[in-house]
Amino acid sequence: MPFYHKLGKIPHKRHTQFRKPDGSLYREQVIGTKGFSGIQSILYHTYQPTEIKFAESLGPAKIDYVPDGALRHRLFKTRNVQPGGDAVSARQVLMGNANITMALARPTQSMDYHYRNGEAHELYWVHSGEGVLHSQYGSLPFGAGDYINIPISTTWRMELKGNDHRMLVFESPQDFEFPKRYRNEYGQLLENSPFCERDMRVPEALETHTERGEFEVRVKARGEFHRHILTHHPLDVVGWDGYLYPFAFNIYDFEPITGRVHQPPPVHQTWEGWNFVICSFMPRLFDYHPLAIPAPYNHANVNSDEVLYYAEGNFMSRKGVEQMDISLHPGGLPHGPHPGTIEASIGKAKTEEVAVMMDTFHPLHVTPLALECEDERYAYSWVE
Repeated sequence: MPFYHKLGKIPHKRHTQFRKPDGSLYREQVIGTKGFSGIQSILYHTYQPTEIKFAESLGPAKIDYVPDGALRHRLFKTRNVQPGGDAVSARQVLMGNANITMALARPTQSMDYHYRNGEAHELYWVHSGEGVLHSQYGSLPFGAGDYINIPISTTWRMELKGNDHRMLVFESPQDFEFPKRYRNEYGQLLENSPFCERDMRVPEALETHTERGEFEVRVKARGEFHRHILTHHPLDVVGWDGYLYPFAFNIYDFEPITGRVHQPPPVHQTWEGWNFVICSFMPRLFDYHPLAIPAPYNHANVNSDEVLYYAEGNFMSRKGVEQMDISLHPGGLPHGPHPGTIEASIGKAKTEEVAVMMDTFHPLHVTPLALECEDERYAYSWVE
């Protein structure tokens, strides 16, 4: 996160005595990334954050991938993936590798427990629905179009409001960061960035619970899910400060970069991580050179797999692709516009498409769920 934030009560100096009204000490906790060399925050708890009454394993969190088969363009029809569960249990992984996984979630209920991912950072993209993310950093309302960045080791619970929730969920052992080319040496977003700090929404209301009792926290770590029973409410923080905390950024605040001729996909980049990027395709004006071809050119990024989730509008370079479809164009195989779409794009002034793209620099593998959704005709849809 590019800027410092704080909420609640904190002492003047780090690692010094900070006492409750009764004279006892609040419990300090440092949460950070990359050992002690990454970004971090310091939290002050009412109770010991290490206090656990009971622990058990809930079983493996391993993802089962299927054989890749022949190298081919692939399309997955996800509109009718079954809803159910909460924001964690509803996740259904479609594809991934050692660097990142991509899941679809259609939750129908709020969480009645808290959750902590101890092995991955999480990035939700909310296609539809609204709610509130409750964490030890405070409450963070969200709605359609929001990216919700949840750092590793955050304890949180998602409360849903209304119906029809549909989300993409990315998990990575590495941070989801803004591209370095958008930032100066101090981390501030530059004038030529397609978004700025004003677009970020951070926790503003700190929730401090002092209840005693039995409270469940489910933890993902070491390839398994675990259940911990605490003797106090997990959101007992009275204050914190730092650079590490959940925040939201709405895709509709992304300002597209355009030009006289077609711009390459990196102009849509929103996030980067270790061996992957995530991009936002938004409504925008087309190229304005008098001989411009708005449709993208054929390209073969042989070290990259390209995944597109088609959220809204009509993607001008594709035929037969519907809302909520996901395409996978693997490295080693050229891809580009469908027949006729190049000619049809000439003279068009703008596009209203909304899509989220994930590019990975190591091959992706798909799950049995993806196979159930696959339209096998897509691989041959460029034959005229």
